[in-house]
Amino acid sequence: MTQVQNRPSSRAAAWDAPDAPPQRRKSFDWGQPWVYLVALVAAAVAVGPVAYVWVNGFRTTVDINQDPGGWPNPWTIDNYLNVLTSERFWGSVFSSALIATGTTLGVVALGVMAAFAIARYEFRGRAGLYALFAAGLMFPVTVAALPLSILLRQLDLQGTFLGVIIPQVGFALPTTIIILVPFLRAIPHELEEAASIDGASRIGFFWRIMLPLSVPGLVTVGVLAFIASWNAYLLPLLILGAGGMPQDFWTLPLGAQQYSTQYSADTGAVLAYTSLSMLPALAFFLFAEKRIVGGLTGAVKG
Repeated sequence: MTQVQNRPSSRAAAWDAPDAPPQRRKSFDWGQPWVYLVALVAAAVAVGPVAYVWVNGFRTTVDINQDPGGWPNPWTIDNYLNVLTSERFWGSVFSSALIATGTTLGVVALGVMAAFAIARYEFRGRAGLYALFAAGLMFPVTVAALPLSILLRQLDLQGTFLGVIIPQVGFALPTTIIILVPFLRAIPHELEEAASIDGASRIGFFWRIMLPLSVPGLVTVGVLAFIASWNAYLLPLLILGAGGMPQDFWTLPLGAQQYSTQYSADTGAVLAYTSLSMLPALAFFLFAEKRIVGGLTGAVKG
């Protein structure tokens, strides 16, 4: 007869087995609190001045002069209402929005076409051209201020919005191409080969495949160009301020400087104007924050 051996059940085996040694808890990483401390200090340094400007915009000038570091008591929105009902403020908003939008469109359109040629085409001097754009990162605006003003005056662009948009596009193209070239180069060549087999030309591949796949990178360079244009001060000062543009249509940074000069005794109103000037660029940045991170990640991987 075949003997059947009764195997102990897993529950019994687990009962009879010797107790497993208790798992050791991970020792506390004493470096962790310092990481959080450094992060909090960096965040406080970055956010503190902005929060101070926003909060003090709800205070009267008398309260600010008596206690600059105090809390609004009582809260008042008169400063913000005075700014929002000012025609000069909305004229500055229109100018900044027009210039920033035109700069962004020009940077994205020209940047993606130039980056596509450098990333996907083999031609003599490609490396030198890419190095030339990279060298443009080290060319400050202050060096070109005088010759740029003379050139724009000869072209009858001094004191015009187009005279601000074109130089801003030129100064933003190096950063745009440095970001987009690795991003476009990382797109597999098999996609281009498959598209050519299906009868698509290089222009068709660019419009139908390359552009949709490069949306994160385009959003990244677009947001960077928009914020840089929105916060620009030197070029609008040289072209609009010195070119005869009416002050009602100066950009917001110039408007804030002019407003602070005109209402230097009204500190609360100046802080309210500054707070409202920051909101559009900040909202635009927060809206596209994830896209920016994705685009930069793709550029680094490429």
